[in-house]
Amino acid sequence: QLYVAESGGGFVQPGGSLRLSCATSGFPLDYYTIGWIRQAPGKEYEGISCMRVIEGSTYYADSVKDRFTISRDNARNTVYLQMNNLKPEDTGVYYCAAEGMGTTVQKMCTMQIPYRRLEVRGQGTVVTVSS
Repeated sequence: QLYVAESGGGFVQPGGSLRLSCATSGFPLDYYTIGWIRQAPGKEYEGISCMRVIEGSTYYADSVKDRFTISRDNARNTVYLQMNNLKPEDTGVYYCAAEGMGTTVQKMCTMQIPYRRLEVRGQGTVVTVSS
């Protein structure tokens, strides 16, 4: 069974940091595109960062470039999102998702595939940035 599960969300003040984790199982992570999708209150889903290991490619939304970093722990089949210098506009529910079929990081992270049609989706973890 294909499975992803997020953790690591919480409350943080502006300028602070959090690291989100996405545990995966049931699919070959090397051959999937995996990433983080955010839904801010009252807004649409937004692709934040995606990676595709077999191509060595990553994608970051302009809003998070130079602040967020996506990475992977091979031994744990876990993907991380290190978030630094957090801003109030980073508040939202962060979902881990994965898509196979040769999907590029650009296609997944620019939401060319609607979130609810992505092959593997987690339950989300809440991030709140506020003073």
